[in-house]
Amino acid sequence: MNTRILFPRLLVVFFAFIVTANVAAQSSEADSRQTRTALDANGVTRLETDIAAPPSGEERRPRIVGSAPKAPLMSPAPLLAGRFDRLLFSAIQSHLGSPYHYTGTGPDSFDCSGFVWRAYQEAGFDFSRGPARSYWASFAQPSKEDQFKFGTLVFFSGLAHVGIVADEHGFYHSSRHHGVIYSPFNDYWLSRVNGFRRVPTDSMPVPAASAKPRAVRPAINTPALVEDNQP
Repeated sequence: MNTRILFPRLLVVFFAFIVTANVAAQSSEADSRQTRTALDANGVTRLETDIAAPPSGEERRPRIVGSAPKAPLMSPAPLLAGRFDRLLFSAIQSHLGSPYHYTGTGPDSFDCSGFVWRAYQEAGFDFSRGPARSYWASFAQPSKEDQFKFGTLVFFSGLAHVGIVADEHGFYHSSRHHGVIYSPFNDYWLSRVNGFRRVPTDSMPVPAASAKPRAVRPAINTPALVEDNQP
């Protein structure tokens, strides 16, 4: 047979064979994929080539936006000069976290002046319970060196709020919204400071450490004030 006739025929047969082989291979692969199945998260049988829908539980899971809540601010241990300071610090620590209650003197809830009075009572220093303004009138102004000394009383917002100085960094008080806490002397509080008073504990005898807190005394005749302690 003439090679010029035979060669084109062989070429056609070769290309036909290649096309047939490719079609058979694709069909076999598709059949193989269809036979491989799996169970999705909802227990429904699906082909491996199917796109799995996200589990319904993921759709209902709450999304967390922002950072995790911060831990409450812990009060640092102030510099304690003597035995009375240690008693006062122990009394303060025992009431941290107690809720705010207007006119409260404890032992479980306090307003700001009631917390100050209770802490000093439990430490052994006796003075009349009253609003913050009465403490301002009762005690002397400290020296500049003693203003940020532990135990000094610090007054805010027109003498409507009072706390106990821890050191130059912060103070203890009963906040209307957070109860008895330690707060730093940040811009908010420093802008509201009216001044300081020093309780004259050096001139008073300190009872034995085992002495029980004194009973609550009636308030002195000083006009009651709504104590401004918003934070």
